[in-house]
Amino acid sequence: MKRLFHILAIVLIVSVFSSGCGYHIYRQAALPFTEVNIGLLKNETLEPKLQDRLHRALTEEFLKQGISISQAAKYTLTGAINKFDMVGLSEKAGVTVEYRVIIAGDFKLVDSEGKVAVTKNVATPFIISFTGTGDLGSLVASREVAEEQAMKDIAIEIVGALIYK
Repeated sequence: MKRLFHILAIVLIVSVFSSGCGYHIYRQAALPFTEVNIGLLKNETLEPKLQDRLHRALTEEFLKQGISISQAAKYTLTGAINKFDMVGLSEKAGVTVEYRVIIAGDFKLVDSEGKVAVTKNVATPFIISFTGTGDLGSLVASREVAEEQAMKDIAIEIVGALIYK
């Protein structure tokens, strides 16, 4: 009897805290779609390979949310990365040692009937920074890691905006 009381108390506490914080638990059946095609992602910046990194990050995020990727899906996501900035945050002895990566783009989800859901100006929601002390190789490696993280953050924003309206 005491054990049943503890289990019920834990369930009650978890449900109270999860319902009051703004988070919701969605079942896969409640999602607006269960599969999507990731169409053309354009890179309108001068930074190479951003569209490839975004495609990979979107694929991972859709799969995490229980949405499969298929060429024959009813919905197709397309978009363009139209902003890439690398801003210096701090410097040491006249040399920039810390940078911030800012990436933004516009995206749309089109269904087979032509109905469009647009997500404009999706940008990195968090400050993605990296340090550049040391040789050029470590600077480039740190930059690539920061770009990957920025793409993951944008993918979370896009997927969240499309499925949790």
